[in-house]
Amino acid sequence: MRKLLQRLRPTPPDVDPALWTCVRRDAPWIAALDDERAARLRALTARFLRQKTITPLSGLTLDPSQRALLAALCCLPLIEFGAEGLRGWSQLLVYPDAFRVNRTHTDAAGVMHEWNDELIGEAWESGPVILSWADVQADLSEPDAGFCVAAHEIAHKLDALDGLLDGTPPLPREWQQQWAHDFQSAYDALCAQVYAGRETAIDEYAAEAPEEFFAVASEYHFSAPDLLRKAMPKVAAHLARFYGPSPFASAL
Repeated sequence: MRKLLQRLRPTPPDVDPALWTCVRRDAPWIAALDDERAARLRALTARFLRQKTITPLSGLTLDPSQRALLAALCCLPLIEFGAEGLRGWSQLLVYPDAFRVNRTHTDAAGVMHEWNDELIGEAWESGPVILSWADVQADLSEPDAGFCVAAHEIAHKLDALDGLLDGTPPLPREWQQQWAHDFQSAYDALCAQVYAGRETAIDEYAAEAPEEFFAVASEYHFSAPDLLRKAMPKVAAHLARFYGPSPFASAL
């Protein structure tokens, strides 16, 4: 009976082989994956393409291989975490280049301040992921430079899954406690360096908030893992456990 049900159950759609060849050609992080992890990423990418709407904006057009590439980059941080990481949002918005968003803040005196930010990516807690296509391409052209905007924004989505955007994604309790301790220590040390005007090993934007520290460190896990391991070994070890080994990591 089990074999009969397996035959009757529809096979989940796969990423077209030609498109997957293009993805692996164009994304060095994906090209460097071993076969088993690449297969898991391919299945996640197929799910992403089925479940998410990819919407190019401001005159941008994306062909099928570019859409598959974006889907795969968004799924790269989910190889170990799994499809649960896609929960809670439905749309990927893609601008041709950096985009502007309007910000407002009311201070303690009740005065509202308004300004524009220029961004290359954004992830709303219960809304879309937004990426700059130009910056995605720039990351791919220098894959070991410490930047991966897609990983950064998906890290925020993972962080928000437990209802708190605090730099700690959903984890088993004991691991979560150790993660929070080690990340807070590394974050505090980075902030001290920034405030003292000293050069930092990773992008000082990571000192903006604990959630940005997690997202920036996630970029380094994929694009400059040896630098991260040297500068913040405990953070790097947590991320290697959470995301799986970086395809760019050298042997110890």
